[in-house]
Amino acid sequence: MNKPLLFTWIVSLIATLGSLFFSEILNFIPCTLCWYQRILMYPLTLILGIAFYHGDRTVYKYVLPISLVGMVISCYHYCLQKIPVLQKFEMCTSGIPCSGEYINLLGFITIPFLAFIAFTVITLMMIIIRK
Repeated sequence: MNKPLLFTWIVSLIATLGSLFFSEILNFIPCTLCWYQRILMYPLTLILGIAFYHGDRTVYKYVLPISLVGMVISCYHYCLQKIPVLQKFEMCTSGIPCSGEYINLLGFITIPFLAFIAFTVITLMMIIIRK
């Protein structure tokens, strides 16, 4: 059994299901940056699940670029929420503002923070699998 691949797949699965829970159960409307993060995370669940099933350790070639872009977007999104001066550069001009916070646990845990952690763990695991 390839434990790093299994762990990485589980992280992406939890992130995907958490995202769906927030929007479909709690009725949180995703902002533009949330959608971009979803577009990057959802396929990772499928790709990593198939890679785990087949024991494909070369999957890092496909996953690393996606997870790195996800890290950048979620980090930017989190900074928009926590650094007021950046809100001048907010890209969400209609609908839900990207600087809005549906959750704020312990004063710093927001949805983009959770996405950043998931993308970071996936990235680190892909680097470990690569070596």
